[in-house]
Amino acid sequence: MQFLSDNTAAVHPRVWEALRAADAPDAPYDGDALSRRLDEAFGALFGREVAVLWTATGTAANCLALGPMVPPHGAVLCHAQAHVENDEGGAPGFFLHGAKLMLVDAADAKLTVEALAARLDVIAPGVHWVQPHAITITQASELGCVYRPAELAALSALARARGLYLHMDGARFANAAAFLGADAATACGDVDALSFGCIKNGGMGAEAIVFFDTSLAEVARRRRKQAGQLASKGRFMAAQLLAMVEGDLWLANGRAANAAAAEIAGSAGDRLLHPVEANELFMRLDAGERESLRSRGFGFYDWGADAARFVTAWDTRQEDATALARALAAL
Repeated sequence: MQFLSDNTAAVHPRVWEALRAADAPDAPYDGDALSRRLDEAFGALFGREVAVLWTATGTAANCLALGPMVPPHGAVLCHAQAHVENDEGGAPGFFLHGAKLMLVDAADAKLTVEALAARLDVIAPGVHWVQPHAITITQASELGCVYRPAELAALSALARARGLYLHMDGARFANAAAFLGADAATACGDVDALSFGCIKNGGMGAEAIVFFDTSLAEVARRRRKQAGQLASKGRFMAAQLLAMVEGDLWLANGRAANAAAAEIAGSAGDRLLHPVEANELFMRLDAGERESLRSRGFGFYDWGADAARFVTAWDTRQEDATALARALAAL
C-alpha cells in the first residue's frame, strides 16, 4: 500500500492511449502536429494567449521557466522549503549560470507579501549586492497547502510593484485547483510562467512550461535545446500533455488524489502538522508507530525524527486509503 509519493503512481490509461496514437511518423523535435497544438489547448484552458514548451522533468521545467527571467548576476526569491532549493540538486544555479536563490520563510511553505517585503527591503541597490529578478511560488506548496486567489493576487501585485517576474511551480497544480473548486486561471492567478505538472498526476514523462508572458518563450526554447531537453520525438511529450488538458483529465485526477487524502486526514486527528488541502499529509508519528504501520504494509517517508509524510495519487485504491485511515485511528 504505497504512500511514498505520487511519482510512484501508474500512467493513466488515457495517456497510454495518446502515446500509442502518436506512434506514427511526424516532424521531429517540436515541429510535429501535436506540439503545435499545445499553445491553443493550454490557451483554451487558461482563457488567454500562452506559449507552451514541453520538458522531460519538473526540475527542467522550473529552471527553464526561470532562465529567461533571471541573469547570472541576479537572484530568485523562494520559500526556504521550496523544491528549487531543497530537491533539485543545485539545478537552478546550473541552469541560471550561477544566479542565487534568496530564501524566505513563512508558515505552511507559502510565501506571503509581508515576508517577501521584509526580505526585499534589506537588499541594498549597489553593485555589491545581488539583486532579485523573480519570485517563485509552489501551488500546492511543499507542505500540501494551497494559495487562495486573494493571496495570489497580493503576491502578483507585489511582484509588479517591485519590477519582478512571478513563476509558479505547479507540480501539484491539479490538486490545488481541485481543492479550490476553481478553474485553471483562478488557481494560477497572474503569473508570468507556470510549470504545469503532469508526471505526478498520471503522466509518463512530460511536463509543460506555460508562458503567459510569451516574450520569454523564445529564449526558453534556445535554452531547452542547450540543456538537452529538446526531445527528437517531441510528439510523445505533447501527446501526454494534450491527453491531460483536453477533456480535463488533469482536474479529475487531482480530485481523486485529494479525496483519498481527505479520507485519511479524517482519521489523523491532532497528529496533522499542516492543513490537508491537496494530496500530502504530514503527521506526528514516533518511531514505534511508524514501524507498526510499515509492518502492516504501508509505504511512506519519514519526515524528521518524529513525523512522516504520506502522499496519495490519482490511482490510490479506495481500500488502501480506508486501511490507512483505520490503522491511524487504531494507533
